[in-house]
Amino acid sequence: MALQQNKHIVLSYTLMGILAGFAAMTVYILIALSAQNLNFSFTSLIILNQNPLSYALEIMPLLGFTITGYIVGKLQRRTILTLTTEQAQTSNFDDIFDITERLRRGETEFTVEKYDRNDEIINSLINLRDELIKTKKEEEQRKREDEQRHWTSEGLAKFGAILREHNEDMQIMASEIVKEIVRYVDAKQAAFFLVKDEEDKEKTVSQIATFAYGRKKFTDNNLKWGEGLIGACIIEKKSIYMKDVPDSYVQITSGLGKASPRSILIVPLKTDNQIVHGALELASFKVYEPYEIAFVESVAESIASTITSLLNSMRTTALLAESQDAAKELVEKEEMMRKTLHEMRELQIEAAKQSEEFVSFTNSVNHTMIRAEYSIDGVLKYANTKFLDILGYNSNREVEGKVITDFISEKDRGWFDEIWHRLVSGGKHFEGDMKHLTKDGRDVWTIATYVSVRDQYGNPEKILFLGIDTTNAKKQSLDYEGQINALNHSSLKAEFYRDGRILEFNKKILDILNYQTEGLEGKKLFDFIPKEEKIQYQELWNNIVRGIPYEGRIRILDVKGDMRWLYGTFSVVRDMYEEIAKIIFIGNDITEQHLMEEQNRQQTVKLRQQEEELQEAQRQLTKKLKQSREEMKQQFREIETVKLLHEKTLEGMLDAIITINQDNVIEFFNKAAEELWGYSKDEIIGKDISFLMPEKYKEFEGDYIGTFFSSTLDTPLVNTRIEVFIVDKNEEQISVLMTLSEAGIGLRYRLTAFIQRIEVELF
Repeated sequence: MALQQNKHIVLSYTLMGILAGFAAMTVYILIALSAQNLNFSFTSLIILNQNPLSYALEIMPLLGFTITGYIVGKLQRRTILTLTTEQAQTSNFDDIFDITERLRRGETEFTVEKYDRNDEIINSLINLRDELIKTKKEEEQRKREDEQRHWTSEGLAKFGAILREHNEDMQIMASEIVKEIVRYVDAKQAAFFLVKDEEDKEKTVSQIATFAYGRKKFTDNNLKWGEGLIGACIIEKKSIYMKDVPDSYVQITSGLGKASPRSILIVPLKTDNQIVHGALELASFKVYEPYEIAFVESVAESIASTITSLLNSMRTTALLAESQDAAKELVEKEEMMRKTLHEMRELQIEAAKQSEEFVSFTNSVNHTMIRAEYSIDGVLKYANTKFLDILGYNSNREVEGKVITDFISEKDRGWFDEIWHRLVSGGKHFEGDMKHLTKDGRDVWTIATYVSVRDQYGNPEKILFLGIDTTNAKKQSLDYEGQINALNHSSLKAEFYRDGRILEFNKKILDILNYQTEGLEGKKLFDFIPKEEKIQYQELWNNIVRGIPYEGRIRILDVKGDMRWLYGTFSVVRDMYEEIAKIIFIGNDITEQHLMEEQNRQQTVKLRQQEEELQEAQRQLTKKLKQSREEMKQQFREIETVKLLHEKTLEGMLDAIITINQDNVIEFFNKAAEELWGYSKDEIIGKDISFLMPEKYKEFEGDYIGTFFSSTLDTPLVNTRIEVFIVDKNEEQISVLMTLSEAGIGLRYRLTAFIQRIEVELF
C-alpha cells in the first residue's frame, strides 16, 4: 500500500508541474501578444508564431515546470519509501525468517495466506516458493516422460529382437510375442489372432497363440469374419480399449479365485499401407496409460511388418518350390522324352542293324550253306546257288516244280516221310546227317536242318532247308591226315602234357637233339631249357596254358649240352569239354640261320654306323640344296618381277610390239598392236605368226612384213629400221616402220618387232 501511495506522490507532483507550466506558457503568450499589440485570437497566434523559434520559447516553460515537478515528486517518494521500508523491515522480519527457513528445509506445501503479500520480500519469497513447486512438478513430469520413453524404447528393442529371431515360423513367433507382451505390459491374459485369407474360401480369423487365456467362447480357435470385438478391430483397423469390462466377457483365474479384468486392449496388426494381418488382445487388472497403448500399437505394427515379410517369404518359398517342382518335372519329362527318343533311336538303329544283320546273315547263309524252301506240299519254291551247284543243276528252271522226294534216295524215304509229316504239322525241327541225290544220281552227304516256318497265326507256312556239304569234309579229312604226315616229315613236331611233360616227339626233333625215344621218358620241356632261362620259359608256358599262343624262337640243349635254336608255334588243343588236352609245338631248326644272323647283326651295326654318317652327310647336302633352291626361287621371283615390269613398260608404249619364240609362236602382243591389227590379245597370244599374214601375202616378196618373219630364225634382219607394210584384220594395207630385235639363251630364242605407223610420224 505504501509503495502504491509513493507512486501517486510522483504522479501528483508531475501533474502540478504540468499545470504550472501551462500557466507560465499562457502568461508568456499574453505578454508577447501585448508587446505586439495583438488581440488574443487564433489568427493572432499564427502571426505570433511565424518564426519557428517562437514555438520553442512557448513550450520551454511547460517542459521546465513538468520536469521540475517530476524530480521533486521522485525525491519526495524516495524519502517516504525509505521511512516505509525501515518500518516494514522491523514489522515483517519474523515472517521473512519463517518463510526462508521453510524453503531452506525444502518445504513448499505450506499456507501463505497468513503472510503479508504487500511486503516485497515476503511476496518475492512466496513467488520463489511457487516457482520451486512448478519446477519440481516439471522435473517430475520430465522424469516420468523419460522413464516412459526408455520403457518404450527398451520394449521395442526387445520385441524387435524376438521378431528377428523367430521370423521364419509364424506359430513360434506368435507364442513368444504373447508370452513376452503379458510380462512387459503387466497383462494377465493375451491372445494372438491371425487373418486367414485362402483362395476360394471365406476369410476367417484364427487364434494361433494365447497366454493364460481361458476363454471358452473360442474353443475352436476360429472366428467368423467381422465377429465380435476382434472382428470389429480388424475391419475398422483401429485399436479398441475398454475400461468398463462386462463380467461375462472374460475372467482371469488363479489359485485364489476368479476375477474380471479392469481393462481390455485390442490392437490391430496393421502395416503402414493399412493392411491388417490380425489382432493382439490383452486383458489386465490395471488401466493402461496412453503411452502404454501407443507402445502396444507400435509393437503390433512391427509384428504386422514381420508377418508381411514372413508371408512374402512363404509365398516366395512356395512359388520357388512350385517353380523348382515344375522345373524338376519338366527336366524329368525332358529326360523321359530324351530316354524315349534315345530308346526309339536305339530301336531304329537296332531294327536297322537287325535288318542289316538279317540281310547279311541271309547273304552269308546263301554263300556258305545249302538253302532251299519247300511248300507244305513238298514243292520246291526256292533254291540258292549252293543247292544248285552241289546237286548238279544249272539253274532254278531245272528244279522248278520238283518235290522233296526227288532229292531223297528211295532207301531213305521211309524215315524221311515221318520227319516231313512232323514238320508240316508244326512239330519239332530236324537236325542231323542226311544224304541227298544229285542230278546224275550221286550221293551228297550234308549236315541238314529242316525247320517249319510259321505265319503270323502260328500255322506252318513253308519248310526251310539249310545244309552243309560234308562230302568234301570227308575228303578233306583224308587230306589233313596226309598233310600231318607230310608235316611230321618236314617240320619239328612235339606234343606236351599241360604240366610240360613230353607226350610225343617226332623223328626230326629226336634227330637234332640226338635222343632216342626211350631217353625221353619222364622228361619235361624245361629239362631242355638252359638254367638261366628256365624262369622266363616258365612264365611263357603259364601264358600258353592260359590259352595265349606263342610264336617265336626258343633255345634248347641237345643230349651233349650244345645249344640249338628253334623257331615255331606253341598251340593249345582242347577236348570236347574245352579243357586242355595237349600242347603242340610245330617249328623248324634255325640254328645255322641264327648263327648267320649273329654275323649279319654285327655287320649291320657297322653298316648302320656308316648309314648314319651318310644320312648326316645327306642332311647337310639337303640343307645346302634347300638353301640353293630358296636362292634360285628368289632369283626367279626377281626375274619374274623384272619380266612383269618390262611387259608393263612395253604394254604402255605407243609402238606396236610383237614377240615370237623359236617356234614362231606369238608370246607378247601389246595394246598398240591390238589397235594396229584390230585383233585382241586373247585372239593372238599362243598363235603362230602366220595368223597375222593373209594367204595371198604369205609368199609375197618385197617389203611385206611376212618376208622378214618367214625366216626369222635363219638370218633375220635385226637392229635395222625398215619400211614395210602390214595387213590388218580387215585386210587393209598399212605402211609401218619396223625394227627387229633378237635375244637367245641356248636353244631358246625370242624375236621382237617394234612397229610404228608412218602416218602417225608424219603428223
